Amino acid sequence: MAHLNVKPDPAFLKLAAMQKSRHLYFRWTPQTARFTFLMVAVIPAAVGYLAYQTDGLWDLRAKRKGDMVREK
Repeated sequence: MAHLNVKPDPAFLKLAAMQKSRHLYFRWTPQTARFTFLMVAVIPAAVGYLAYQTDGLWDLRAKRKGDMVREK
């Protein structure tokens, strides 16, 4: 029938079980709070600011030899 031909690696099974129940052992510490704030607020704000500042600054389509890439 459809049995496993190879015995599963016990370390892999332990890793899978750990990843499945990781949320049960999570604790808010100053380090995890800092990292979460960085990933949720600081980095998206920085990317949004850069996108807003450079919006329309460059036009890379249909340029010919000698044309300027910078629009402003």
